[in-house]
Amino acid sequence: MKNFLLILALHASISYTLPIIKDVLSEKQYLFAKAYLKQFYGLTTNDKSLNKEKVSDPIVQKIEEMQDFFGMNVTGTLDSTTLEMMHKPRCGVPDVHDFSTFPNRPRWKKYDLTYRIMNYTPDMTRADVDYAIKTALDVWSNVTPLTFKRIYTGEADIMISFASRVHGDFYPFDGQHGTLAHAYAPSPGIGGDAHFDEDEVWTAGTRGYNLFLVAAHEFGHSLGLDHSKNPEALMYPTYNGGDPRQFSLSQDDIKGIQTLYGGPVNRPPNKPESPSKPSPDPDVCSSFVTFDAIATLRGEILFFKDKFLWRKQPQNPKVSVDLLSYFWPFLPSGIQAAYEVEARDQVYLFKDNKYWVVSGMNLLTRYPKDILSLGFPSYVKKVDAAVHNPFTRKTYFFVENNYWRYDEKSRSMDRGYPRQTAKVLSGIGPKVEAAFYHNNHYYFFQGAKQLEYDIHLNRVTRVLNSNSWFGC
Repeated sequence: MKNFLLILALHASISYTLPIIKDVLSEKQYLFAKAYLKQFYGLTTNDKSLNKEKVSDPIVQKIEEMQDFFGMNVTGTLDSTTLEMMHKPRCGVPDVHDFSTFPNRPRWKKYDLTYRIMNYTPDMTRADVDYAIKTALDVWSNVTPLTFKRIYTGEADIMISFASRVHGDFYPFDGQHGTLAHAYAPSPGIGGDAHFDEDEVWTAGTRGYNLFLVAAHEFGHSLGLDHSKNPEALMYPTYNGGDPRQFSLSQDDIKGIQTLYGGPVNRPPNKPESPSKPSPDPDVCSSFVTFDAIATLRGEILFFKDKFLWRKQPQNPKVSVDLLSYFWPFLPSGIQAAYEVEARDQVYLFKDNKYWVVSGMNLLTRYPKDILSLGFPSYVKKVDAAVHNPFTRKTYFFVENNYWRYDEKSRSMDRGYPRQTAKVLSGIGPKVEAAFYHNNHYYFFQGAKQLEYDIHLNRVTRVLNSNSWFGC
């Protein structure tokens, strides 16, 4: 039976391509396999050579792990069968063994949970969507002390929505027949929420993707379960689209969820409550609003202010605001500078003499580091603003009235810096407080104003309010 992808839980998805039909390993196939093994099996290697018959030992080891996980013949060879398995639509979460919970075993600290359906797919009637969601939640309440109550306004523990492409959580969907959905482990804010790709065809039957079956898997992640190695389990990375009327939860799934919450009769008489989701509401439309730092991330513009983070898609009038800790709990509040290197899918974030590097919601290892490691002199104690030019691959760091230029390719500061901002950048200066790049322009923020600077004309083309991106 044809396998389909269920979910992207916390990591970015991998795109679907056509099955491999030749045993000859092309460079494109080799690079694809390396990326697959890095994402799903923790491959760490800088090997860039291409040998069509033999691959390096670290890759062989990870191929064997992958073949063992899927019950294949363990050869360590990147043959056509293994490549075909790699190319199947699947979940973006790394593969694990038996039932598994997310790292640190996140779980809800209460037993009465709420859910809210934010919008509907046009593929199904509203009644069918409501029924699919309710019965998918019943799958888990039937074997635990958990209850699920639907609400129609306000913030629910599990917010459910249908969306296409970029939709506000740093993990855009990839169109039809790729990633079907993703969900987040229990936590405040986005934790527990489930998103379904509107570009797919959703159904209550066996045509297209059955919403009940996908949602039941999703809600397993919403409650704290990771993936299972057991092909009979609902939490297995791929899904066989059978008749939903014949669905039954496997013992592997039951064992996993009861490890977190116990069985239906194990509900304690006094239920501890988890912290409610706060509703931060800073006045972004104030005429005096300023920002600490601004950057882009996967098509969104991020505005940092104290402990808050505004997220804006340039083509969408909607703006969302959350606590910074919802997305990056390891970061301090009051980020002072930030920039994205889109080619590496990385965002650099600065506070005082430290900086962090993230990819999506994940902190890269070996961080934070001291800003001196970038090549600053010892008298520089913090960075006021930073902006990256994706064409030249140069990053500009603003410190007081000066700026440095950093080469992202060589990972070193360019010679001849620092330079005085006001003398070199016409119309800018003396001090830049925040900056970001968008559509062939730099946007430099100074107090409650921002200066739009054309990178080709090398001059300021507009003076705007700092909150002009918010429709104020």
